[in-house]
Amino acid sequence: MTSYRKLSDLPQVIPVFPLDGALLLPGGVLPLRIFEPRYLNMIDDAMSGERMIGMVQTRAPANRAAPKLARVGCAGRITSYAETDDGKYLIALTGVCRFETVDELPRLTPYRQVRAAYAPFEGDLAADDDAVEFDRGPFMELLRRYLDRKGLGVEWDSVASAPGPALVTSLCMALPFGPTEKQALLEASDLGDRRATLEALLAIDAVIDEDDDDAPPSIQ
Repeated sequence: MTSYRKLSDLPQVIPVFPLDGALLLPGGVLPLRIFEPRYLNMIDDAMSGERMIGMVQTRAPANRAAPKLARVGCAGRITSYAETDDGKYLIALTGVCRFETVDELPRLTPYRQVRAAYAPFEGDLAADDDAVEFDRGPFMELLRRYLDRKGLGVEWDSVASAPGPALVTSLCMALPFGPTEKQALLEASDLGDRRATLEALLAIDAVIDEDDDDAPPSIQ
């Protein structure tokens, strides 16, 4: 993958893909199946240029025609690309750096484009491996209880052996949190803060689940 060592290496204008519930983080890999014509066009243009796309969620109030974009998104580079027999694209985006939306460009393409400000997240371009090496005992117990409640499985040997940064990033992206929680994970200041936010979300889910168990059944 192309190396981005400084902010000036990043494109100042990027196409954006608004997709609630989909989280891309720096260093993470997000697989996507593209089928809408406007986003097929976006991928074509990206592949002929810098291969960069901004993943961003939307915010209230809802507007299906032109949903408002969340203030913070994450720019990713297309690092895998394949076309299916029926004309769909299967791509993988590797997260590079978060950005703030400065403004949205006038609509000259079927998809939306924004002017991105990366300066608040310059640290995304630097390795921060030590920030999330932590005592995994309590964290693993929270994770185990969460997965059991959700009926989800995981390869525990892989989880135990994964480096801290990769573990936190992959879990934040893969676990089925809602859009608000995903946005909170995205906007965490650094990897250490993101891990703490992830732990808090796992713990909150346990409390909510216990409250639901204690509640009397509803009578229809």
